[in-house]
Amino acid sequence: MKVKEIMTANPKVCTLTNSLADAAGLMWENDCGILPVVAEGGKVVGLVTDRDICMAASLKGRQLTNIAVEDTISGKVFSCKPDDDVHTALKTMQENRVRRLPIVAADGTLKGLLSMNDVVLKAEEAKEKKAPELSYGDVVNTFKSICQHRLPSAQGAIGG
Repeated sequence: MKVKEIMTANPKVCTLTNSLADAAGLMWENDCGILPVVAEGGKVVGLVTDRDICMAASLKGRQLTNIAVEDTISGKVFSCKPDDDVHTALKTMQENRVRRLPIVAADGTLKGLLSMNDVVLKAEEAKEKKAPELSYGDVVNTFKSICQHRLPSAQGAIGG
C-alpha cells in the first residue's frame, strides 16, 4: 500500500509569518491538530501543532496574535514521499517518534499529510490466513514506539 492511497491530500497550511492565533484558528476550523508550515513555492519548512501553540501561550508571555509561527517551530521535519510504501512511513514515525508526516514531492513541495488517524482507519485484521497490507499489529507497534518514554540522559541523572 502506497502512502498516497491513505494520506490526507491538500491539507491546510500556514506560513512562517502567520501568527499562532491564525494557526490556531485554522486548526479549529478544520478539525486538525497540526499544520505544515510552507515557504514560498510550497516547500515544507516545519510543522506547528496545537501543543506548540499551547506551550507558546504559556511560556512566551505574549498574546498569540503577537507570536509568529516561525518563532515556535523547530524547523526539523521528517517526511516521506507519496509513492513510499506505508511501512516505510511507519518506520519513519517509529524512529522519530512522530504521529504525523508531511508527504512531499522530490522538490520538497507538500502533497499531503499522513497521520496515525489515517493509518488506523485503513488497518485491517487478517482474513482467511491472508495478511492485510496494513495490520492492526502495524498500528500498535508504531504507537508503542511513538509513545515510549524517553530515558533521561546520563548527564541529567541524579548522582551521574
